[in-house]
Amino acid sequence: MNTFQLTIIGSGSAVPSSHRAATSQVVQYDNKYIMIDCAEGTQMQLKRNKVSPMRIEHFFISHLHGDHYFGLIGLINTLHLIGKTSPIHLHGPAVLLDIIRLQLKAADTTLRFPLLFHPLKEGCKHLMFEDEHLRYWSFPVVHRIPTWGFVFEEKQEAVEAAQSEMEETAFQQQNCHPRSYAFCTDTAFRPELADYFRGVDLLYHESTFEHHLAKTAEATFHSTNVQAAEMAKAAEVKRLLLGHFSSRYTDLTPMLDEARELFQNTLLALDGSIFDI
Repeated sequence: MNTFQLTIIGSGSAVPSSHRAATSQVVQYDNKYIMIDCAEGTQMQLKRNKVSPMRIEHFFISHLHGDHYFGLIGLINTLHLIGKTSPIHLHGPAVLLDIIRLQLKAADTTLRFPLLFHPLKEGCKHLMFEDEHLRYWSFPVVHRIPTWGFVFEEKQEAVEAAQSEMEETAFQQQNCHPRSYAFCTDTAFRPELADYFRGVDLLYHESTFEHHLAKTAEATFHSTNVQAAEMAKAAEVKRLLLGHFSSRYTDLTPMLDEARELFQNTLLALDGSIFDI
C-alpha cells in the first residue's frame, strides 16, 4: 500500500506555550505532501520533524484566527528565498488572498513560483478537487468566524492499483481498503457535523478543554475532550485524535482517560507524533 501518514507539527491552541506549538499538520500520501494550517513557528517545527517544506504542494487553511495561519507568509517567503519554482496551491477563506497579496506588496516581493489560490466554498461539504489517488473535501464547522474542516479520502482505484503490485494473500486482500482522514477544528460541538466525516479511519477533533469546562467551550465555539469522543462515536470512526489543547494543560493524561471512557480508541495528537492512516 502507498504511504498515507499524518505528522503533527503543532497541537496547541491560541496562546503560545513552551510545551506545544500551535496548529499545523502534514499529510503525506506516497510522494505528495500536504500542509493543514500553518501557525506561527511552523518553519522551526518542520525542521525539528525533518519535513522539507520544498515538498509541500498544497496548503489548506481552516480559518483566519492567527494560531492557524500566522506562519504562512513566513513559510511562503522562505520557499521563495530558497528557490522553489514549482506551483503551490493555497486553499483557504477568500479574504486570505488579499492578506497574502498585501504582505507581498509591502515587502516588494514577486514570488519565484506560481501561487495558485482556491477559495473555500461555504455552506456544504464540497469536493475541492481530486487527483489519481485522493479526493479532497471541505466542510463547514461552527466557530466565531467562517471555518472549515477537511477530509482526505483515498480512491478505490488507488487501492486496487497498489494491491495489484502486492502478493495477493488473503490477509492483504482483507486489509486493502480505501483509507480516509478528517481534520475538524475549531468548532463548537454540533452532533450533525458527524455526517461530514462518517466512517473515516482517523478523525482529528479539537478538544481545547476538559469536559468540566463545557460552558467555556460553548461560549468560545470550541469543544471538550468528551464532546470529541461523542463525535467520534456518533460518526463511527475507527480512531480519534484529540488536539488543539489549551495552554493551561501540561499533563494531558486526565483528558485522554476521560475521553477513552466513551471512545476507547482515542489518542493524543502530540507535537511530533506520526500516525499511519
